[in-house]
Amino acid sequence: MREKKLRPIAIYLPQFHPIKENDAWWGKGFTEWTNVAKAKPLFQGHYQPHLPADLGYYDLRLSETREQQARLAKAYGIEGFCYYHYWFNGRRILERPFTEVFESDKPDFPFMLCWANENWSRNWDGGNKEILIEQVYSEADDRLHIQSLIPYFKDQRYIKVDGKPVFAVYRSSAVPNMAATIKTWREEAAKQGMELYICRFESCLEGGKEYLNAGFDAAIDFQPWGRDMNEYKEMIVQKKMMQSSQRLKRFFYRNIVKKFSEQAYKNYKASVHQKIIRNNIFDYSDYINYVIGKPVPGYKVFPGATPIWDNTARQTQNPGIALNANPALYKSWLQHIVKTFRPFSKEENFVFINAWNEWAEGCHLEPCQKWGKQFLDVTKEVLGNKNDSYIL
Repeated sequence: MREKKLRPIAIYLPQFHPIKENDAWWGKGFTEWTNVAKAKPLFQGHYQPHLPADLGYYDLRLSETREQQARLAKAYGIEGFCYYHYWFNGRRILERPFTEVFESDKPDFPFMLCWANENWSRNWDGGNKEILIEQVYSEADDRLHIQSLIPYFKDQRYIKVDGKPVFAVYRSSAVPNMAATIKTWREEAAKQGMELYICRFESCLEGGKEYLNAGFDAAIDFQPWGRDMNEYKEMIVQKKMMQSSQRLKRFFYRNIVKKFSEQAYKNYKASVHQKIIRNNIFDYSDYINYVIGKPVPGYKVFPGATPIWDNTARQTQNPGIALNANPALYKSWLQHIVKTFRPFSKEENFVFINAWNEWAEGCHLEPCQKWGKQFLDVTKEVLGNKNDSYIL
């Protein structure tokens, strides 16, 4: 029997401070809090807005705030933060909080970086409508990018696997030749006598095992939009279609069969299907049960979980909402991970939690006015210090 120690890493959003770009695009003084505070419930019982409790409406330009976050995370068993890192062809955005963490050596808390390589657009989804800043990929930029990160990788706080800094890519499918990019990164790191441990976020947009072909060391299950979400949504669609099919058919033929054909009914049914598919509202408990029922992947992927999810504050049209999320259900998800995840080695033992502070996506371990510290309590109970060791 051997000890299994898990390292919970919380994904960290640095957008809680004003920058000139957001001032120009969204109005003077805009930060993530702007959307958070104005969110409204869409139906009875809908938990919105998500308002911060213990830490308040903080400004990440303040060292005191960043240290307070780290103290809180450490107290509840979080191993480190995975900071989103924004790089656009040599241009960095929202870099101040992490730069000051690096340069000041405070807080003394482990960290890693994830390149959030989506386009910035007005519809908040990384798509191509009304692009504000576009990603343009090239070998020269790959070299410049990884060279700029080397000093961070050398920091004693940087999270590593067997001495290799862990670096993640948010949307690897958006990179035209990911294999070539990884090759370039490894070449530049080798010049510094360094090896890298490169991961990709795996989501319903990003595919599965084929990531190995590009040269990644591992994948990260990005919940709740993990690899199983598309299949789960299709299952829900089929279930709803079966429930409504006979009712739709009776209504259709009773009211308009004389005017339209069987093909018209099929077209109408297809439109209903598309409407359901676009609906990103799902039951948190039902989704967890679906994820728990899936077999463990046959390749190297670190498990992920999310305490709660609701991006109504960002997406007023077709928001994504995990209904009925609560600490007890989140606990069952973490317990399943502890039971089933077998670390790939002594240091390949991460569990990624989405997120520490994605407030506009209703996705946070930080205390809120409804749940207080309950999600943190659960994280510590299942993954934290007092349960640091598990027996396989």
